[in-house]
Amino acid sequence: MSKIARKPIVIPEGIKFSINANMIDIEGPMGKLSFTKHENISIDQDEGSILVKTNDEEQVALSGTTRALLFNMVHGVSKGWVKKLKMIGVGYRAKADAKNLEITVGFSHPVKYPIPEGLKIETPAQTEIVITGIDKQKVGQAAAEIRSYRPPEPYKGKGIRYEDEIVIKKEAKKK
Repeated sequence: MSKIARKPIVIPEGIKFSINANMIDIEGPMGKLSFTKHENISIDQDEGSILVKTNDEEQVALSGTTRALLFNMVHGVSKGWVKKLKMIGVGYRAKADAKNLEITVGFSHPVKYPIPEGLKIETPAQTEIVITGIDKQKVGQAAAEIRSYRPPEPYKGKGIRYEDEIVIKKEAKKK
């Protein structure tokens, strides 16, 4: 059995967990998420915890993946997921409204990024972007797409980067 799958998932107060055949529904104060599990993976629900198991030796890795996905879903509907981006560069700024994020990053025109459904994007400062949501995959994908418009370059460090990202700067060419 996978080392990750052995750890039980603790279900916090106020989270509803239901299993219907291969469909798993998790509902909490932040929202509701669904997941379809593989047939060879079994999920046991005890008092306040979930345990993922498999009997098939070829599905050991899948049991660990299923446990990680379920943990991310429980965390998402109870607390939510947050990704923060910083913009470094002269004239770089962002402005969010209800449907679009407008980014000015040195192009001849501002870039408009449509905000995906289920996510909330805020700009507390002109050079900061905060992405929040209940689905970890959607939050990370939106952050990666926004970062891809102007990833940090290695000579001056200008660009859009994650809050905790460290960019190692290169030395300029010598004569």
